[in-house]
Amino acid sequence: MNRRSRTWWKTTIGLLLTGAMLFPVYWMLNVSFTRDQDMRKSPPGLFPVHGTLEGYRAVLDQQLPYLGTSLVVGLGTVALTVALAAPAGYALAKLRPRGGGLLSFVLLAAQMIPGIIMAMGFYAIYLSLGLLQSVPGLIVADSTLAVPFAVLIFTAFMSGIPGELIQAAQMDGATALRTFRSIVLPMSRNAVVTVSLFAFLWSWSDFVFASTLVNGGAHEPITLGIYHYIGNNNQEWNAIMATAVVASLPAAVILVLAQRYVAAGVTAGAVKD
Repeated sequence: MNRRSRTWWKTTIGLLLTGAMLFPVYWMLNVSFTRDQDMRKSPPGLFPVHGTLEGYRAVLDQQLPYLGTSLVVGLGTVALTVALAAPAGYALAKLRPRGGGLLSFVLLAAQMIPGIIMAMGFYAIYLSLGLLQSVPGLIVADSTLAVPFAVLIFTAFMSGIPGELIQAAQMDGATALRTFRSIVLPMSRNAVVTVSLFAFLWSWSDFVFASTLVNGGAHEPITLGIYHYIGNNNQEWNAIMATAVVASLPAAVILVLAQRYVAAGVTAGAVKD
């Protein structure tokens, strides 16, 4: 078998595997446009020949508050994560504090703690502080998932910044904070985008913290909106799938737009000169 034939077979297999993995996404779109009377046809229709937008009208009527809450929580989680993780990563990468290696190990171990255990801990704390069913409380809880990962990403990326730049800034009289703000942070754009993306995706898709800390409150994220909608309307599958499509769009668009920054941010520090 020549090289061209091997390439053709590899491409074909790759396309088949990609199609198999993306088929659930297509089926979600298909069902979201399918009429109620066509929902139980046998065999089911592969295309919504008599499509309807009723599911999407239901989303606009009932799910917009949940989407707005998720957007606020996601952006708040991104802001808090970057504000905490970027200085910590800079300190571990360039200032080399005593015990930095131990701290990196603790951050790595923190990512292995099951979310439900952390949720129970937050519930007990928030109950005494009066932060249950609040958006700030959910932002803080979601940030605990992102901060350890973000610190490791920032540390790896900032370790690759030439030390001569920092030394030059110090010789010009810049403080450590000024050096971080004016030199290190602008050069860490790829890491900032990577951390922001993952923090937003984790908070957007969070269900454990949401169902434990804000369930039944006035401000619930879209994950709880879908959960309640399925429980109350388990026959209206076009509306349920339309809700899932709309909920997936922000994360999908952000991921597509930021993918090249993410590739650079995740692989930073993997190769040393």
